[in-house]
Amino acid sequence: MINQQLIARGIKDEKVLEAFRRVPRHKFVRPEDKDSSYDDGPLPIGQGQTISQPYIVALMTEALEIEGNDKVLEIGTGSGYQAAILAELAREVYSIERVSQLGEITQNKLKDMGYTNIFIKIGDGTKGWGENAPYNAIIITAASPKVPSSLWKQLAMGGRMIIPVGDLTSQNLLLLKKTDKGRVKYNLGGCRFVPLLGENGWRD
Repeated sequence: MINQQLIARGIKDEKVLEAFRRVPRHKFVRPEDKDSSYDDGPLPIGQGQTISQPYIVALMTEALEIEGNDKVLEIGTGSGYQAAILAELAREVYSIERVSQLGEITQNKLKDMGYTNIFIKIGDGTKGWGENAPYNAIIITAASPKVPSSLWKQLAMGGRMIIPVGDLTSQNLLLLKKTDKGRVKYNLGGCRFVPLLGENGWRD
């Protein structure tokens, strides 16, 4: 997976690659999908959610340029795989999951795996987690029709945000940087994510 799907496609950050070596992806998929854990594609994890393609997880992680003392906000905990990768790189990861059953299962899994720097809450991720703001990086793992202003406000000056923006069928993966001169935007290419549901995303 690392050689053929990540390095071959241009993932260069050795810290990111080492995080992928340390996190066992097969522990984040359904038992019936174990044999497909390291395949080049997303997998269903139940509750209408998916675990993203390894390359997309790596691309988003590398683009955020996580430093060891960073505080990261993740919107959409899902399987917990992205949170675990981030936790290998950052000081603290705060993750919000909308589906309570999924969030509780993932929280217990990450705790059993020994992660003490991941904090999960159940709620509307589009509102963020204001009590712990500002964040050095924010990653949104679901597609939004726009960049939620509520999340942008929780990003620290100099911080980075990555978010899929578009309609319900296709999006562009955007990297945004907050500077004293305003918002700097980079388009990392087309993608397709499940919808970001909530007050500041797609409505139910």
